[in-house]
Amino acid sequence: MIIADLHIHSRFARGCSKNITIENLEKWGKIKGIDLLGTGDFQHPIWNRELKNKLEEYYQGIYQTSSGFKFLLSTEISNIYTQDGKGRRIHNIILVPSFEVGDQIIEELSKKGRLDYDGRPIFGFSCIELVDMMMGISKDIEIIPAHAFTPWFSIFGSKSGFDTVEECFKDNSKYIHAFETGMSSDIEMNRRISTSDKYNLVSFSDSHSFWPWRLGREATIFDTKFFYKDIINAIRTGNGLSKTIETFPEYGKYHYDGHRNCGISFNPEESIKHNKICPKCGSLLTIGVLNRVEELADRKESKNAKDFVKLIPLTELIAVVYGIEQLTSKKVWEIYNSLINAFGNEFNILLKVNGRELERVVNKKLAEVILKNREGKLEIRPGYDGIYGRVALSEDEVMAVQKKLQNF
Repeated sequence: MIIADLHIHSRFARGCSKNITIENLEKWGKIKGIDLLGTGDFQHPIWNRELKNKLEEYYQGIYQTSSGFKFLLSTEISNIYTQDGKGRRIHNIILVPSFEVGDQIIEELSKKGRLDYDGRPIFGFSCIELVDMMMGISKDIEIIPAHAFTPWFSIFGSKSGFDTVEECFKDNSKYIHAFETGMSSDIEMNRRISTSDKYNLVSFSDSHSFWPWRLGREATIFDTKFFYKDIINAIRTGNGLSKTIETFPEYGKYHYDGHRNCGISFNPEESIKHNKICPKCGSLLTIGVLNRVEELADRKESKNAKDFVKLIPLTELIAVVYGIEQLTSKKVWEIYNSLINAFGNEFNILLKVNGRELERVVNKKLAEVILKNREGKLEIRPGYDGIYGRVALSEDEVMAVQKKLQNF
């Protein structure tokens, strides 16, 4: 089994940590329990040089550090253009089999615009042209529409997206085999839309830092060997695509409709009652993923939903149980590190360690919350208009745990 997060960014992408290095990605990837990371932003000239200097080929398109941590060459392209009379803003993940193929991609993209100003480069050509370009270089390149329902920059987004893969890519949809669910939707939500049936679903983090509450927060588990072609074949056929690790969709920043400036958050029914307009200021609401899925869904129940698990990152569970606002607080790190030292990595803790073993290291309430997380039984206050959702524990529960904090 390979736990893979193939959609991340380097420090050269806008809005990303300036401390993202290969060394930090390796260190925290291991702590998280990730087996394979995408490099992100391979076409950025400085990051590309670092990757070539610090990674060596492991086997058949998989690269590794000197200590053996594995990477696959990847990037994200932003296509902003007009199609069918509407402005489109679509992000696509690109997976690449080798530095040689990557160099050819760099050469072709350089003809369309600059690659040095942003790790996630923006181009004015369509997704159709993107596929033409990639397939003209190598049929081994994989193109995956990113965070498919995010309102602003995605294939199905409420602001600038399409209703189907075919509408976006036209005849080139035959080269699209999967799309990324994104944080605000999960497998079941997507499988209520019958047009999704012909595509496989993957989940990756789109991480903008190396910290464990971002890296691997969504991932895909492959039952394959560490070969590029095996990974791609699993994405294309579903054979070897074992399961996805999703956040609770409510945790995502765009699950509900809303207007963050006014603190307005609505489910789809409430949004319709208000004509999708903010009742405080009169602005149009940002229509979230749940509403968009409801709009496109043509069946009440999901169908052909492959196995998946919903998880909130461990750091956030610790913070909410102890009533601590900052994920980077000393106390959160103290508890987090005690668990890592005892059980090896975060995914092992979140997915496997039993309650009795957990209670030997942390208090009973945190152990219970970790198990509830694993069982998909947490209550989440839904995110909206760019604001993350939050795990909801009662005030009485938080107060009871805080009284025990001094005895931890």
